[in-house]
Amino acid sequence: MKRIIGGCLATIAFMTATSAQARVNPFLDTNTLPHAAVPFDKIQISDYEDAIKAAMQQQNQAIDAIVNQRSVPTFENTIVAYEHSGDLLGSILLTMSNLESAVGDPALQEVVSKVTPMLSEHSTNIMLNEKLWERVKAVYDNLDKDTSLTPEDRRLTEEIYKDFVENGANLQGANREKFRKLSAELSNLTVKFGQNISNDMKNPERRLWLTADQLAGLPESAIAAARQEAAEVLAAEGKTDDGTQYLFTVFFPSYSPFIKYADNRELRKKMYYLYNTRNSAGEYDNTQILKDIANVRLEIANLFGYKSYADYALNRRMAKNAANVDKLLGDLQNAYMEPMKGELAEITEFARKTEGPDFNLEAWDYSYWNDKLKNAKYAFNDEDMRPYFELGNTVKGVFGLANSLYGYTFKENKDVPVYHPDVKAYDVFEKDGSYLGMLYTDFYYRPGKAPGAWMTEYRGEYVGEDGKRVEPLISIVMNFSKPTGSDPVLLTPYEVETFLHEFGHAIHGLSGKAKYQSQGGTNVYRDFVELFSQFNENYLTQKKFLDTFARHYKTGKKMPQSLIDKFIKASQYGAAYACVRQLNFGNLDMAYHSITEPMRASADVAAFEAEAIAPVKIFDVLPGTMISPSFGHIFSGGYAAGYYGYKWAEVLDADAFAAFLETGNIYDKKTAAKFLKMLQSGNTVDPEALYEEFRGRPATIDALLIRDGIKK
Repeated sequence: MKRIIGGCLATIAFMTATSAQARVNPFLDTNTLPHAAVPFDKIQISDYEDAIKAAMQQQNQAIDAIVNQRSVPTFENTIVAYEHSGDLLGSILLTMSNLESAVGDPALQEVVSKVTPMLSEHSTNIMLNEKLWERVKAVYDNLDKDTSLTPEDRRLTEEIYKDFVENGANLQGANREKFRKLSAELSNLTVKFGQNISNDMKNPERRLWLTADQLAGLPESAIAAARQEAAEVLAAEGKTDDGTQYLFTVFFPSYSPFIKYADNRELRKKMYYLYNTRNSAGEYDNTQILKDIANVRLEIANLFGYKSYADYALNRRMAKNAANVDKLLGDLQNAYMEPMKGELAEITEFARKTEGPDFNLEAWDYSYWNDKLKNAKYAFNDEDMRPYFELGNTVKGVFGLANSLYGYTFKENKDVPVYHPDVKAYDVFEKDGSYLGMLYTDFYYRPGKAPGAWMTEYRGEYVGEDGKRVEPLISIVMNFSKPTGSDPVLLTPYEVETFLHEFGHAIHGLSGKAKYQSQGGTNVYRDFVELFSQFNENYLTQKKFLDTFARHYKTGKKMPQSLIDKFIKASQYGAAYACVRQLNFGNLDMAYHSITEPMRASADVAAFEAEAIAPVKIFDVLPGTMISPSFGHIFSGGYAAGYYGYKWAEVLDADAFAAFLETGNIYDKKTAAKFLKMLQSGNTVDPEALYEEFRGRPATIDALLIRDGIKK
C-alpha cells in the first residue's frame, strides 16, 4: 500500500527528445518492446497530460459507439464493449500513479493534481450517461434470459451494474449533479491529503541530526545508513561534510531502528514526536482536509440512502455490513486486550530493574524495552537473524517459494527499460514453461520515493480480442536501506516479512486467469485481497523454507532451528500488542466512516481520535501527536471503512495456512493447487464461496489465536 527526484533518475526515466516535431507520445505509439513492457526510457513528464486527454477522447468515442448503435443491448455490444473502452486510459493512469509513488518528481505531482479534476469529471460523466446506463441495465435485467453467458460473464455484468448504481446512475434530477460535484471534490481532497503526507515526510523539520556520542545502542547497520544519509543531504545542499554528523529521518528504514535501539530515551521521544505529529499543523496540515473527506463521503452515502459511509462502502466487501466488522473487531478485542495488558506489565517490570521503580512505559519506550525483554527471555533480537538474510539470497528464496508451491520460475530480463537503475525486471514462467507475466522489483529507499512498501500493476491480465491472454506487468516496491561501501544488504526479519507480503500480492496479480481485466488478479474485494499477501508471511517461521536460502553471509551456515524457535516465541510475545495496535487503526477508520452527522469545521480531531480508540487504548497520548492526519490508508489510499480488512484477511490467512499444516507438508501439492485456483480466479467468483471451496468450511479465528500463542 512523492519525493524529490535525483538527477540520475531524471536522465534515465524521463529523457528529453532532441526533436519535438519528430517525437511521438510513447503512450500513443505502437509498443514494440518484449511483452509490451512500459517504455520508461521514452516517457517525459509532459506526455501524461497529452496522453490522458487523447485516451479520454478515445474512451468517449467508444462510449458514443455503444450508446448510438441501433442494436438491442447485449452482453457483447454493451458490457464487453464498455469493459474495454478504457484500456488505454487505464494503462496510462497506472503508470502515472505508480511513478508518482516510486519516483516522486514534484513536476509529476503537479501533473497529477492538474489532471485529477478532469479525470474525476470524465469518470462521473460516464457513470451518469443515461443512455449507457439504460443499456447496461437492460442487459442486467435480462441476464436470466441469456443462457449463452458463462458464470464469469454474468458476474462481470452484475459487477458493472453495481458500479453504475454506486456511482449515481440511479440518482435523479439535482442529486445527479450533486453527486458529480461531490465526486470531483472528494478526488481533489484525497490527492491533496496523500501529497501532504509525502511532502511532510521529506520536510527538513522532520530530520534528527546527531553526533557519534548520541548513537549508543544503535546497530552498525543503522549508524552506517545514517552517516550515508547525512553525507548525501549535505552534498545535495552544498554544505561541508566533516564526517561527524548522522541523519535520521521519519522514513521507516531510519525511524524503525532508531525507536527500537537508541539508548537515549529523550531522543527516542523526540523522534517519536517528529513521526507522530506529521500533517498536524503547518504547510502540510491535513486536519481540516480529513474532516472534509469524511463529510463528503457521508454526503455521498446519504445520496444513496445509507446512514453512513461505512454502510455504503461495505455493501461490496466480504464483511457485507458494519455490524460484521464491529463483531470481528470486538471478538479480537475480547481475545487480545488482557494478554496485551499482561505483556505491557511484564515489559514495565523488566524496565524498572534498570530505570527505577517510578518508570512508566510510554509509546516511545515500547519497541526499545520490548526488544530488550525479548533478548533477555529468548536471547534474541532482530539483528540476530539479519546476517542470514542477505538480499540476493533472500530474493532467490522468496522467488523459490512460488516455485515450490506453484512451479513458477523467474528470469531477469535486461532488455526492457526500467525507471531507475535500482529496478530489475523479471520474466515469470509457469510450471509448463509458458509465459506468465513480468515482475519489476524496486527495493531501495531513495529521496523522492514514497514511504512503506507496495505492489502495483502497470497492466492487469485479461484475454484480448484475439483470444490470447494479455500478460500482466506487476511491480513490487520496498524501502530497504541501500548497501554501504562493500557491505552486502542484510535484511531484518520484518523486512523479509514485508517482502513476502508484497510478493504474495505480486503472485496474485501474475496468476490471474480471468477473461476480463476488471475481474483479474488483485481486483477482488478489499477485505479478501490481503489473504494472498499475508498467507506468504507464514513461511518466515518454517525451517524447510528458510533452509532454501537463509545462510549466514560469512559462514554459509543455515539458520539454526534454535534461532527460529526464539523468533517464533518472540513474535508471539508481541502478538497481542500488535493486534490491539491494528484494532486502534480499525476502530479509528470505522469511527470516521460511521458518522451520521457532518463533522464541524471546529471539531477537535485529537478529541475525536481519542474517543474512537478509547476501547483499545494502549498508551497515554503525547500532546500534539495523532494518527489521523497522516492516516493515508483511509483518507487517500482506498481503505476507507476497510482497514479492518487486514485483520479480516489475517483470520483467513492463518486458517488457510493451517490447511497446509494439517497435511504435514507446507508445500503440499494438492492444497497448493486449490490455493492457486483462488489466486487465478480473481473476482470471477464470490470470495466467500471461493474460500469455502478451498477450505471446505468458513474461516474461524481459531488458527490465528493458536498462531499468536493466545490459544493453546
